[in-house]
Amino acid sequence: MGNFSGKVAVVTGGASGIGRATVERLLREGANVAVFDRDELTPIDGAGDSVFGARVDITDQAAIDAAVAQTLERWGHIDILVNGAGIGAAGTVLENEDAEWQRVLDINVMGTVRVTRAVLPQLIATGSGAIVNVGSAVAVTGFPNRALYSATKGAVVALTRAMAADHLKDGVRVNAVCPGTTETPWIQRLLAAAADPVQERRNLEARQPHGRLVSADEVADAIVYLANPLAGSTTGVALSVDSGIQSVYTGK
Repeated sequence: MGNFSGKVAVVTGGASGIGRATVERLLREGANVAVFDRDELTPIDGAGDSVFGARVDITDQAAIDAAVAQTLERWGHIDILVNGAGIGAAGTVLENEDAEWQRVLDINVMGTVRVTRAVLPQLIATGSGAIVNVGSAVAVTGFPNRALYSATKGAVVALTRAMAADHLKDGVRVNAVCPGTTETPWIQRLLAAAADPVQERRNLEARQPHGRLVSADEVADAIVYLANPLAGSTTGVALSVDSGIQSVYTGK
């Protein structure tokens, strides 16, 4: 790609999983990257001064605003926002109380709104900003036992399209990726809590048309494509990275 030299990206949830893979890929492409995460960013080989980590809880607007100010003080502008921070949730609509709905919505949906609200004026100022939101295959396909999570990620995809329409004339492109089940720390914790982790992994792998979990690097590649200036005619897209869950019938 090679079009990220001099670009500044903010990646939420960038300390691990898909976010970490995205940070590493953006750095390789020449970007400077600010990582907003509740967890501390562990060192990235060869990154030098091109990356810094800010301890940010995306339910806290003041913390977000402070991290954005820190990014601007360091590099003077922001060109790219990747909204990768989020949490999972399991259960049918009968199995989560209001408090859990509110907690997950506050992080997955309102967290995306808060960070975008803080960064968007900077993206508009560049005249060629890009936002990539991390949705999920559950946003576009009915999955069992994921009612709450599906509702939040469906909201993120709908928000993506609405923002794409709102800010097209501002020169800001807004897209989303919708990964299938991806090898991340959350999935590892889910497996560890299962009665039979080995069988549960087999079940998750069998649900993917290509018979394995999606890798974080594969999702990061899609994110970096959507953020790339060469994708200047791509906006309002929810790009599935799910081995074909949404669109391919395998006969299984």
